[in-house]
Amino acid sequence: MGKSAAIAAIGVLAGLILGVFVLSPGAVSNKSSEIATVQDGSEVAKPIRWKMASSYSGNLIVLGTQGHAVEDRIRTLSNGTMELKYFDAGALVPALEVFDAVSTGAVNAGWTGSGYWAGKIPALQFFTAVPFGPSAGEVMAWRYYGGGLELMQELYARHNIFSQPCTLLSPEGSGWFTKEIKTVEDLKGLKMRFFGLGAKVLEKLGVSTQLLAAGDIFPALELGTIDAAEFSMPAIDLDLGFYQVAKHYYFPGWHQPTSMIELMVNLDDWNGLNATQQQIITSVCKESILQTFAQGEAIQFPALQALESKGVTVHRWSPDILDALERAWMEVVEEESEKDADFARVWAALREFRANYKIWGDLGYLD
Repeated sequence: MGKSAAIAAIGVLAGLILGVFVLSPGAVSNKSSEIATVQDGSEVAKPIRWKMASSYSGNLIVLGTQGHAVEDRIRTLSNGTMELKYFDAGALVPALEVFDAVSTGAVNAGWTGSGYWAGKIPALQFFTAVPFGPSAGEVMAWRYYGGGLELMQELYARHNIFSQPCTLLSPEGSGWFTKEIKTVEDLKGLKMRFFGLGAKVLEKLGVSTQLLAAGDIFPALELGTIDAAEFSMPAIDLDLGFYQVAKHYYFPGWHQPTSMIELMVNLDDWNGLNATQQQIITSVCKESILQTFAQGEAIQFPALQALESKGVTVHRWSPDILDALERAWMEVVEEESEKDADFARVWAALREFRANYKIWGDLGYLD
């Protein structure tokens, strides 16, 4: 992400926070007024004590730690009347089963990413990350002012889920390899853990991909079950210790230039909240997006320095390989659009927004 794009993203996010989050003190004080009106016969919303199942370990930087931060912030702003207790991946349900647990009401909420649900709703993959897609500012513009959020929530509602973005991740690394990759031919035959739409792109180039939860990646690399893996941005990958079993780390993260983590809520539970309670959760998520965007940009370079000190070689993909990946992506998106009407609809909406945004982007920024 260029400096100007980063500044733009901060502006978009700050506007969202100012437009919504400044209501939070009032929202909390409104609770007091509701309590006061009980004497006149009106109802007070009951305190909530919810369980929030995560797809990530709670001590994993950003992915897990921010889930705890959101839990704490909601508790604080609600004066202790709202509790979304964070449970690590596997504590309540397996990491890749959070969707079903929230949909059925087995748990009240989930902390996860929509890209995990490709087998259920292929179009949801667009709402975690898009290969060769927009950077943070443009993503936020589409989500909050270009109709993206409404499309996402429509898809989730069919499965009895209300979901909203709650964390923004910086660009990812695009893979840990046990050997150097010099040409597209070097990718053929590799077994690789890969996430989201990017997995289908790599399959076009001869890679055999599989989706593994975070905690399963290291042992798979160590045992040789897979030859390579991608997971997240450098600070998170450092935290997971991939450098111990693979020494070649590739950039840019063409498959996830910006990624979003969501707070999912069972739709019946969400509709059971009053407007103040809903506003607190939404405000906290928008604040969280700003926090994690800034944090993510600040922690990547020391992570890269630490990885290089541990013997990791950081590579940048050659133009030829990036071109091959982008051509494969265009094939994938056309094929998937033909298979699924919702996928085609979301892709068309995003593509139209990006074409219009380019009018501004090309004029407004240096890069």
